[in-house]
Amino acid sequence: MTDAAEPQHDTMNNSSPFTSVPIEVTVCVGKARPLIRELVNLGENAVLTLDKSVEDPVELYVGDRMIARGMLEEQEGEGAGQLVVRLTEVIDRRSGS
Repeated sequence: MTDAAEPQHDTMNNSSPFTSVPIEVTVCVGKARPLIRELVNLGENAVLTLDKSVEDPVELYVGDRMIARGMLEEQEGEGAGQLVVRLTEVIDRRSGS
């Protein structure tokens, strides 16, 4: 049985030099659709309401492709207070869902 916290390694892909290249993952917590006049009037301490609640899953993207969903959490122990994402669903690249 594999511990979910341990990354699974594909030995065929680990021989590639590309596996050590960093990639940027974007975490989308929600979207807002303000009118332009509302947007230009935003100032310090303004509140922009998103289409999601705190309990809703976030979406992880590489470029414009969603790769996973997860829940925002605060890291405990070493690095306490750091924002992290606990993955709840990894998108199947073969089927696209």
